[in-house]
Amino acid sequence: MAKNEKMVQTVVRPGQQPTDEQIKEIEAAMSKPVVPDEDAPELTLEQYAEMAAIARSRRSRQVKPVIALRVSISTLEKAKATGKGYTGFLSRLLDNAIDDPQMVAKSM
Repeated sequence: MAKNEKMVQTVVRPGQQPTDEQIKEIEAAMSKPVVPDEDAPELTLEQYAEMAAIARSRRSRQVKPVIALRVSISTLEKAKATGKGYTGFLSRLLDNAIDDPQMVAKSM
């Protein structure tokens, strides 16, 4: 990093939009060339191929089966009220509930 450059760290929360200043910083960074160095050397084609194989393997383990599930209208409305991504929310909610023995017993 050059003397006149500073490291900027920002925490971005889900749904948060970047500020105008952050957009300008991103655009400025995008205009700079990528320069490999000893800390981040240029990757070989073999390394890219290996990383692609690892990514494919991880994705195949993360695939969730699609199921049909009947829920009450009020439950669906409440889930949709949480906003975009409500199906992911329902999936996580079901994961948490099924791991809770008291919740399982209560729902039987």
